Amino acid sequence: MDKLRIQGGKALHGEVAISGAKNATLPLMAACLLLDGPLVLQNIAALGDVVTMIKLLRQMGVTVEEGSGTQLRFNANTLTHTFAPYEMVRAMRASILVLGPMLARFGSAQVSMPGGCAIGARPVDRHLQALKAMGAEVDIENGYINAQGKLHGAEVGFDDVTVTGTENIMMAAVLAEGETIIHNCAMEPEVVDLATCLNRFGARIEGAGTETICIQGVDRLSGGEHRVIGDRIEAITYLIAAIMTQGNVTIVGIDPVHCKAAIDLLRTTGANITTGEDWIGVNMMQKPMAASVTTAPFPGFPTDAQAQLVALNSIAQGRSVVTETIFENRFMHVHELRRMGGRFDLHHDYVICHGVGHLIGARVEATDLRASASLVLAGLVAQGETIVEHVYHLDRGYLAMEKKLQSLGASIERIGADIL
Repeated sequence: MDKLRIQGGKALHGEVAISGAKNATLPLMAACLLLDGPLVLQNIAALGDVVTMIKLLRQMGVTVEEGSGTQLRFNANTLTHTFAPYEMVRAMRASILVLGPMLARFGSAQVSMPGGCAIGARPVDRHLQALKAMGAEVDIENGYINAQGKLHGAEVGFDDVTVTGTENIMMAAVLAEGETIIHNCAMEPEVVDLATCLNRFGARIEGAGTETICIQGVDRLSGGEHRVIGDRIEAITYLIAAIMTQGNVTIVGIDPVHCKAAIDLLRTTGANITTGEDWIGVNMMQKPMAASVTTAPFPGFPTDAQAQLVALNSIAQGRSVVTETIFENRFMHVHELRRMGGRFDLHHDYVICHGVGHLIGARVEATDLRASASLVLAGLVAQGETIVEHVYHLDRGYLAMEKKLQSLGASIERIGADIL
């Protein structure tokens, strides 16, 4: 397996372009199953999870063609079956997003229970309860979700906010007969991007970005083109990297509104952060001050940036408390940061960070996507050499991270397993 080798101590300077958002791309790809015509997506990042979704869709008979640059073209009219097998979906939880569209358009779906990062339970029972309320017959047998039936509108809701649940039911409802009202919806920009795309092709969705979404079912959706929004988690990661290294970086291709909670918090570290229509600038002249936060669904501070903030707090001035409210078991990066000299008091759902003067380079192991990013950030400021193992986790959500960091002046390289 590939590793990253980092020599710490270099401030980041320059401009970095943000790729298309992974968490927007995956539901948009699944949405091709709803369309009578081809779907052309622009600003696609060739990430590990995106490649996995392409393989899954092709396995079901969807035609997927590469266009110029960051463009992909999907045509679900060539679909041969509505079966998503275990071996294709076990590595990525987002595979559950094919369930709603297939059921809505084709009347049946058999989808393996999903897998993904080991950051705690992320149950799909909320998806299934909503589909049952819309008329689907659903059962689980031998690890597979079997669903069939003609969907009709219904009033449904989620006990807890779920992004994929909101997206799955929203896609199912656009072709259901009648009106569907979804309560306690996720308000993330990725949900809004999906609704914007579907409405462009004939869906009637109102309220995306609020707690209540109303969908009037339609008979069919056409195809067309859509540009994926920039990845706000990638942008926040580079913001934190610039602050940790006391650098001066401009981040382009991102809507600052999507990062507002993170920007507001990171300003308290002493960073000078400026914004424009599609860019964020950060200039850090001194060692950062510690920043405490509690993760929350959008518009709160995102759980997907929690590990990166813990890395920042590990070398910040002062004591901070970072509380995780979305996923249990999402502090595995703390154990690896301790190997680099970080000081933490770890509890079930929060960690107390005691900033240290500096970290020491070490061989560390990535355990999930965002944990791997936090270890790379720690390596950028550590004294000596850091080796980050299992970077396939990183490749699931960051496009060519080492190359982008190299362009900013970092000493980082990807090496093969046979080198060390």
